[in-house]
Amino acid sequence: MALQQKILDAFIGKVVRKDLAFLVKGGLPVPTYVLEYLLGQYCATDDPEAIEAGLEKVKQVIKNNYVHRAEAESVKGKIKENGKYRIIDKVTVTLNDKVDEYVGSFANLGLTGVPVKADYVRSNPKLLSGNGVWCIVTMGYIGGDGVKMRWDIQTLKPVQISHVDLQEYIDLRQRFSTEEWIDFLMHTVGLNPDTMNRREKFITLARLLPHVENNFNFMELGPKGTGKSHVFQELSPYGVLVSGGDVTPARLFVRMSGKREELGLVGYWDVVAWDEFEQQPGRNVDAVLIDTMQNYLANKSFNRGKGTHEASASMAFVGNTKHTVPYMLRNTHLFESIPTSFIKGAFLDRIHLYNPGWEMRMLKKDSFSKGYGLITDYIAAVLHELRNDDRTALLQNYAKFDGSLSERDHLAIRKTFSGMVKLLYPDGRMTDQEAYELVDFAAESRKRVKDQLYVIDETFRAEPALFKYLNLKTGNEIDVETLEKISHGTAEPSFAPETEQTETPADAPALPSPPETKEEAPGKAPAEGGRSRRPRIQPLAEKSMTIRMGQTGVSFAKLFAPYLNNATEITVEDPYIRAPWQIKNFMELVTMLVDTRPVDDLKIHLVTNEEDEKLPELIDKLDDIKDDLAACGIVFDYHFRDFHDRCIRTDKGWTINLGRGLDMFEKYSPFSVAAYRQDLRKCKECTITFLKDR
Repeated sequence: MALQQKILDAFIGKVVRKDLAFLVKGGLPVPTYVLEYLLGQYCATDDPEAIEAGLEKVKQVIKNNYVHRAEAESVKGKIKENGKYRIIDKVTVTLNDKVDEYVGSFANLGLTGVPVKADYVRSNPKLLSGNGVWCIVTMGYIGGDGVKMRWDIQTLKPVQISHVDLQEYIDLRQRFSTEEWIDFLMHTVGLNPDTMNRREKFITLARLLPHVENNFNFMELGPKGTGKSHVFQELSPYGVLVSGGDVTPARLFVRMSGKREELGLVGYWDVVAWDEFEQQPGRNVDAVLIDTMQNYLANKSFNRGKGTHEASASMAFVGNTKHTVPYMLRNTHLFESIPTSFIKGAFLDRIHLYNPGWEMRMLKKDSFSKGYGLITDYIAAVLHELRNDDRTALLQNYAKFDGSLSERDHLAIRKTFSGMVKLLYPDGRMTDQEAYELVDFAAESRKRVKDQLYVIDETFRAEPALFKYLNLKTGNEIDVETLEKISHGTAEPSFAPETEQTETPADAPALPSPPETKEEAPGKAPAEGGRSRRPRIQPLAEKSMTIRMGQTGVSFAKLFAPYLNNATEITVEDPYIRAPWQIKNFMELVTMLVDTRPVDDLKIHLVTNEEDEKLPELIDKLDDIKDDLAACGIVFDYHFRDFHDRCIRTDKGWTINLGRGLDMFEKYSPFSVAAYRQDLRKCKECTITFLKDR
């Protein structure tokens, strides 16, 4: 059964086609969850006619009831003439302690001081948060003489689901495979899973962790246009997105209203997300804010006003990077773009997860979902309920981390693991392989923070943490490394213990460089001591290496050139040299040989396969290649057979087993630099083994 049909069968009435909100929204500054709340009432179906009729209904509701600021006076007139009128607006409530009454203000309608019944405030305390809540309001008008306030709120309903059956949601998870569930969640957040690999999906879903974990400290920095703030702005009525430059201690934590202390944003929202969290000219950060923030991030509490207050709101910091990752690793650090006042160890050590936003592609038209996902308000309510389910203890069943990690390291890994389990496996059913995928992701996300702390704050260098753990299921010790370090490499830190030999992790092998073969140029000065310097040739060794998903810095020259350098016959066995990009991969391998070694009389044999009806077309292409290579001195032939395993064999006894064959690179634009540079392409996950015949 197709995924979309599975979604409709399992969650009928709770899903909506994700592109519909964009069709309705236009230029309206209304959150997606407000639109999907309406779409869920009229368009939760796969019947095209019903969807069309529902869309028209939603458009009419928006047209007739959503208050445009420019039309505020016209709407007030409708309220007066009709006696009452239903509107959609953002409502903020404050307490007028002089008259002991709650009063509301309407962001677009422009009304202030409108009395609000205490019952509405008790059932919806976020109305008092100071940031406003989108509501559907029936507004009445009181005519006549001697009326102090003519505007009357007859009904007020915040746009959010009041109750969800969490157990039903957990039980329905069992109908989906892990891959299907991940893609379902991607559709739910409004993105097309077909445009991302599994690692990019994990990075995207990690943005939900502050919504599903209490007091989770999240940071993501990356290029513009990659959707960093999308989840925080559009997903949930339980979260609030604020500009990093507009946050004050009073607004965030506690403000005084007369003699009363009123909690700020952290007291009312599940998530407070700081947008544009980067250095801005002329922007100064209040030192009191930083100190209070550090205490809150570490202890879930803060001292403001007369006492100590506690809250469960998660903090998310999202901003843009100024330079590429290689530049930052080489010259500064990965936190360089955040406000200078926050670049200090005491603050950054409290970050649980640093999401690598630079790995995400810029969002384009095809990046957005056109399939069915959960109504945003429904999934937001589910995530809100899951915050009460602490699964941090599960980690101890799978991994025991090295004792050199600090308690904050352990806590960060446990919380990330717990959150990812709740997102992907809310029913608790996962294989050991799936569990360790989450362990590795959680550990890498924390290691990214710790690696940069060593650069920023020298006090952390005194006790470096070794990010490795004991796999409690197999007994193997696993080293954890960040993908950017594997892809781009950095110098070993000077504070690393001299007595320990740093080993290259199994999933981060040092890729060999092609051996030097050129002799010293005639007339070149001899090396010190009067002796010519001979080229240093690395001895070839048997080995196995794992290329990680999304890894860069990999090329055929680095991988294969040393092992193919002296061969006179090379056989490539790959059943998938047939599609245009696969044939290009093969030709890039041959071109690498032309560039790195003599090829006169070199024999290359290709063994591949193709469907019978397409075989003539492939033969024509391979014959063209044969003629072309003959001009280079290469003798090329090919034949076809039905097989699966992929490898490269040489007449010197080397066999290179290729997990994915030559098709190890992810799709890239033909107009990108990666089209011409293999080392700039992202890789698929694969294993390569080099074996020598005995």
